[in-house]
Amino acid sequence: MAEEIQKQHKRYAVVDAVRGLALLNMIIYHGVWDLVYLFGRDWKWYRSEGAFIWQQCICWTFIFLAGLCQPMGRRKLPRALLVFVCGMIISLVTVIGMPQSQVVFGVLTLIGTCTLLMIPLERFLIKCPPVIGMIVTMVLFILTRSVNTGYLGFGQWQLCKLPENWYCSWGSTFLGFPMKGFYSTDYFSLIPWMFLFLAGFYTYHLLQKRQLLAHLEKSRVKGLEWLGKHSLPIYMLHQPILYVMLNIIFLFIK
Repeated sequence: MAEEIQKQHKRYAVVDAVRGLALLNMIIYHGVWDLVYLFGRDWKWYRSEGAFIWQQCICWTFIFLAGLCQPMGRRKLPRALLVFVCGMIISLVTVIGMPQSQVVFGVLTLIGTCTLLMIPLERFLIKCPPVIGMIVTMVLFILTRSVNTGYLGFGQWQLCKLPENWYCSWGSTFLGFPMKGFYSTDYFSLIPWMFLFLAGFYTYHLLQKRQLLAHLEKSRVKGLEWLGKHSLPIYMLHQPILYVMLNIIFLFIK
């Protein structure tokens, strides 16, 4: 038992490196977002399907890895609360200071909420065989991917329209059924995204069961590992730093 606990508390360099790569992509993506929406640089590709796929890959990676790492963590409650509070700080700052670019129910709020919910739920979810859990949660994620827009389904594949009276309040918005007039530049509701988080959770247990976690222990990309280990403070600081840097650059360009 002591050996199993020690393994759960170990850092996996490959996971840190993948998170660091996602973080680097996010910084670049947000830098371009600032150029287009805050500094008025017109780049049509940024509004294309390719840019959307780029953004989705970043988000999927963060949420999936958060679920993957959930069983490893010590001090889960303080960590979950820290992430949730950081998400609330971002919401408060953007709603007050940048209402045109406000972030309400953003990715940190989602990850913090999922991690908090896992504290009571993990003991029950762990009873499901990991392969079945991973398949079921991914299917549920695909089936509910479009609930924010009023449908069951994924992308252009729409199974059925959901009742409009589900989309009625802040509570429904938090769950995944945004009320009329809701706006957020970074909206990640509990449904469908918790299913992706849970897919990561079951992937960890599948790797553990098949004794494959050892393959995640070493990485050769130290810079990305460092970014992945410090992802939360970097996430919190990257946008203000980007904004200041771009303002300085455009002072000289003009």
